[in-house]
Amino acid sequence: MSIGGKLKSNLNVKTRLSSTLKSWLPILQSGLNELEETLNTIAEENPYTHVQSQITHTIPIKTKRTTQATPDNFESTYIAQKSLYDVLEEQLNSTLFPTDISRKIALKIIENLNSEGFLDTSVGSLAHELGIEEDEIERIRQRFAYLEPHGVGAKDVIESFLFQLDNTELEGQSYELAARIIRDLHNHSKYKNHPDYPKVMKTIKTFRNPPAIEFSPRENEVIPDIFIFERTKSDSLKNTTYELEVSINDSYYPKVLIEERIKDIKDKAGADFLKTKLKEAKDLVDALDMRKATILKIAIALRENQYDFFTGGEIRPMKLKDIAQDLGYAPSTISRAIANKYLECDRGIFPIKSFFTAAIDGDTSNASIKEFILNLVKNEDRKKPLSDIKILKMVEEKFDLKMVRRTITKYRQQLSIASSNERKRLYEISM
Repeated sequence: MSIGGKLKSNLNVKTRLSSTLKSWLPILQSGLNELEETLNTIAEENPYTHVQSQITHTIPIKTKRTTQATPDNFESTYIAQKSLYDVLEEQLNSTLFPTDISRKIALKIIENLNSEGFLDTSVGSLAHELGIEEDEIERIRQRFAYLEPHGVGAKDVIESFLFQLDNTELEGQSYELAARIIRDLHNHSKYKNHPDYPKVMKTIKTFRNPPAIEFSPRENEVIPDIFIFERTKSDSLKNTTYELEVSINDSYYPKVLIEERIKDIKDKAGADFLKTKLKEAKDLVDALDMRKATILKIAIALRENQYDFFTGGEIRPMKLKDIAQDLGYAPSTISRAIANKYLECDRGIFPIKSFFTAAIDGDTSNASIKEFILNLVKNEDRKKPLSDIKILKMVEEKFDLKMVRRTITKYRQQLSIASSNERKRLYEISM
């Protein structure tokens, strides 16, 4: 829903936080994917109120990139899939584990796998716990090389790759070369003159690392509250202009319906009770409308304050108290309003709180520095990845400020960027 109609009139409500919204602060604080549950909790004892879900009735919004769940993919998105442990336990009845003791050992190994599929304890510990010789435990563990997903049950990446190698079509000299390369992966290029090198490296690149990567916890589906997209407009003279259009993701908002079914109550206590409940139901509708109005105000303020970012630039430093003052709200209200909320724009989907960055020096924000670091790593020489010291010098030169190396390391880790040595190893594998 774009600015207009009832929501547009809501933008003119008085800026101080009303008693209605004070009564329903959880509504303001809930993310869009949590809002329906919050409303149901509030309305569950009110005979006049019914909360209607919009998720399964929503027509998908056509945006450049969306993570919304549509009716077609809703079921596949939200129904839980089998876990790694379930999948492995289903394979225990295979011919690999023909006896009760072999299945007992295999089950204990499965119980001690971490989320990546690696054995998270020593074979000696398992032997002590089960009262079985280590050699027997190890003999059973080696059979995990033939379970799916291939590579689980290994102690480390090298062994996992060797497990996966046993499930390829490589044989003879190709197999032996692959085994040597896996054990000396960092120096794989020294084997490049071998005639089977291209075929072997092509195979190794298909190996999973970690072996249970397909069972890694998936990020929760994100439903954005706000859309800010650049739209083109043409006038009567066919002059084209561009503007940032702000809208609320109204199609995913649950609806609060008031059903006035109970009338002619003669008992005064009963009548007073129902009168109170009717007022609470109407307050709930008002609170939901005020949530939209508050978030839309913040979206418009973001468009004005972060215009450069939405058109391809960097995030500017922006504090809660600044926007709170502009909108006439307390900073705590703005904090609640942006909590668990997301914004979708041409550049992707972002937590709204990420636009409120602390200034490091002048007009430089930590978000700007992180984006600069990310771009440096994306474009670095893969044979000579940038060290944190080198990145530090480039940041100081770019932004004309002084920092310490540990801050660069912290930012790099927050961006999930590996160290220069680790990146070098990964680049060598990919090459």
